[in-house]
Amino acid sequence: MILDHQGTFCIIPTGNHSGKCKLHLRTPGPVGDFYNLLKIQVSREKVHERCKNICTPKDTFDRTLLHTHDKSRTDLEQVPKIFMKPDFALEDSLTFNAVLPWSHFSTAGGKGNRDAASSKLLQEKLSHYLDIVEVNIAHQISLRSEAFFHAMTSQHELQDYLRKTSQAVKLLREKISKIDKVMCEGSLRVLRLSLTRNNCIKAYNKLKLMATVHQTQPTVQLLLSTSEYVGALDLIATTQEVLQQELQGIHSFRHLGSQLCELEKLIDKMMIAEFSTYARNDLNRPLEDDCQILEEERLVSLVFGLLKQRKLNFYEIYGDEMINTAKNIIKQCVVNTVSQIEEIDTEVVVKLADQMRMMNFPQWFDLLKNIFSKFTIFLKRVKATLNTIRSVVFLVLDKNQKTRELEDTLQKNPAKESVVDSEVAYLTHEGMFISDAFGDGELPTSQRNTSPNSEPCSSDSVSEPECTTDSSSSKEHTSSSVTPGGVEMMIGDDMKLTDLELVRLANNIQELLYNASDVCHDRSVKFLMARAKDGFLEKLNSNEFVTLSRLMESFILDTEQICGRKSMSLRGALQSQANRFVNRFHEERKTKLSLLLDNERWKQAEVPAEFQDLVDSVSDGRISLPEKKPTATEERKPAEFLIVEGQKYATVGTVLLLIRIILEYCQCVDNIPSITTDMLTRLSDLLKYFNSRSCQLVLGAGALQVVGLKTITTKNLALSSRCLQLIVHYIPIIRAHFEARLQPKQFSMLRHFDHITKDYHDHIAEISAKLVAIMDSLFDKLLSKYEVKAPVPSACFRNICKQMAKMHEAIYDLLPEEQTQMLFLRINASYKLHLKRQLAHLNVVNDGGPLNGLVTSDVAFYTGNLQALKGLNNLDLNMAEIWEQKR
Repeated sequence: MILDHQGTFCIIPTGNHSGKCKLHLRTPGPVGDFYNLLKIQVSREKVHERCKNICTPKDTFDRTLLHTHDKSRTDLEQVPKIFMKPDFALEDSLTFNAVLPWSHFSTAGGKGNRDAASSKLLQEKLSHYLDIVEVNIAHQISLRSEAFFHAMTSQHELQDYLRKTSQAVKLLREKISKIDKVMCEGSLRVLRLSLTRNNCIKAYNKLKLMATVHQTQPTVQLLLSTSEYVGALDLIATTQEVLQQELQGIHSFRHLGSQLCELEKLIDKMMIAEFSTYARNDLNRPLEDDCQILEEERLVSLVFGLLKQRKLNFYEIYGDEMINTAKNIIKQCVVNTVSQIEEIDTEVVVKLADQMRMMNFPQWFDLLKNIFSKFTIFLKRVKATLNTIRSVVFLVLDKNQKTRELEDTLQKNPAKESVVDSEVAYLTHEGMFISDAFGDGELPTSQRNTSPNSEPCSSDSVSEPECTTDSSSSKEHTSSSVTPGGVEMMIGDDMKLTDLELVRLANNIQELLYNASDVCHDRSVKFLMARAKDGFLEKLNSNEFVTLSRLMESFILDTEQICGRKSMSLRGALQSQANRFVNRFHEERKTKLSLLLDNERWKQAEVPAEFQDLVDSVSDGRISLPEKKPTATEERKPAEFLIVEGQKYATVGTVLLLIRIILEYCQCVDNIPSITTDMLTRLSDLLKYFNSRSCQLVLGAGALQVVGLKTITTKNLALSSRCLQLIVHYIPIIRAHFEARLQPKQFSMLRHFDHITKDYHDHIAEISAKLVAIMDSLFDKLLSKYEVKAPVPSACFRNICKQMAKMHEAIYDLLPEEQTQMLFLRINASYKLHLKRQLAHLNVVNDGGPLNGLVTSDVAFYTGNLQALKGLNNLDLNMAEIWEQKR
């Protein structure tokens, strides 16, 4: 065996010295080395015992020692030096090739005796080297056997002791570690973290409070930019309180208190200026706007801010602006109306009063109506705005009463005072309260941080009291209230106004609404008197006066309804003019109707929504002209037909206006009962005039010269008939209206309506006869040339069906279905008469022959086409009458 000093490799012979050996590789390591040596000690011990027998006795040892050493050195020098190198390793290819030069041998075998001899020689040489090494090892062991085995024994005992010690130390450490983790580490860590956490929370809350206070001025500026004066004032008050209690003595905030005081004074001036601007914008905005309240949230904020700062005379600003606006409304209406009238030269006539006197009645009436309309909208807006202001005052009054009741309750039960523990309200840069931190009995935890910008006090779970400061600096409790317009408001306890002041302020605001009504009436009277200087109002006819009086009465009632108090000035002016108007009602309406008829082209007109409303009002059983609603009329599109009690009436524009004129007559009777008989006679004359004039224009073809129509078509005739039917529909209603207002001895005058009804029915019958006559002449012309021959249907019948379809198309949408059927039955009768005459002329009889078959096919074609027309499918044509009856 060859073993280096590290015990890495060894070559062990197989048992004898035959030269065969095995190469063994062991893993280095102190434990492994001793363990391997221990295993081979048995064989070595045998060698040792054998050597002891061979060696000389002890007394001769000294003499042979030197000789043996020299011999051993000589023997070891025979072993090559490569085996003695410290880095000897057979894994190295160079070392392996040097020890075993396999390249000199043939691994395949049978190459020659030379290779076999070399291999055998190498084996013997290695065996010899092994023997030398073993002998020297045995000799060295024999010299140090006792020390060696003692060291081996001590080594094993030391290893056992160290192993046991290591295990005991390891076990002890594990136990100590478990004890530390279970009993000490958690508790100490909890204490350390709790202390650190509390300190961090206090520092965080303080820094957050400082950061919030630092944002006060930018937040106030932002609130002021959005007119949030109440929020800005509340923020300033809260910040002042925090500076005095929570952040007192902080050097960086030493000037902030005085800056906030100056800012509060600036806000007072801004609120006064803002309210003045608001009043001006609210009262002077376009009166066509439907919005009743201009920026209600802004108004509520301004009123709260003014009340908070005890600026209780702000309503006077609104009152002054209200008087100026009333003056400007009349002035602006006059200017706008004059600018639209070309007849008035504003450069020649400079004064507005003189320009107004140059207007005719319609122009002046429209101007007055416009002024009343503007005043009505103006009063509604004033009422809405003042009601909003009063609602804010009453909400503050209600809050004061509730606060007083709460204080009385707390005085009776002092223990309840400690329930509420108000904390600092954290504010974001938008000016909102992130949280109002109350005690445990006031708000649940989920309501502490309601703002999306709020942050938790710590990333870990934090108890409620630790997350807030210990201050009770914010003493201001707020309650939510809603105005009539739906604006939510937060009312604080710092509204230090007495109930008497608030009630007096509410009464003054209500009185301001009464003043607004008086101002409008006074300005209207001045406007009327300015126009009446040249006797204009005394020259008004009945219709004008009635219209004027109804307009003024309507305005008076509207103002009384809006403001809740009567104003007598305008009513007195109306009474003073009641006996001074002139009756020119009938002549003007008749002239107007004549002009309309002379310009009527007898085409179907669209029905504006106001006329439909007019007809609907009559259908409800009352004859009156409804008030115009410009906004609603603009939103509703004109209709194609006039709907009267479920029936469609196609009409012309003249008849629409005639219905309105008739209702004006009826309404004039209502307003002036003394002229009922005269109005009945005039209305009868007007209806007769329309009947006769329309007959001249349509049946008499007068429209060809008057209007310039090329021809009077069937559609013109049908439309005229339908218009007459519409008037006939209203004659009984008109008769009943006048009958209710006549004395019994005057009932004989109602016969005029009977005569008018008969005239209208005769006119309608003449139009129907004219339509039949048109088709009768067409049948006579076409059927007189009819010949019974192929092809079927013949050209004559095709042309007849085409003309029938045109007739149907012209009248179907204009006349009711029943009238259309009756008309076509009459036309069909005329057709059968002419066809029967022609068949008799052609000697075609109903004998079933070829000619009879051709005629039957033509008649069937005519019948199918006629019954295919809309509304005529069930018409009984009775075509068997075309044949001569056999005698």
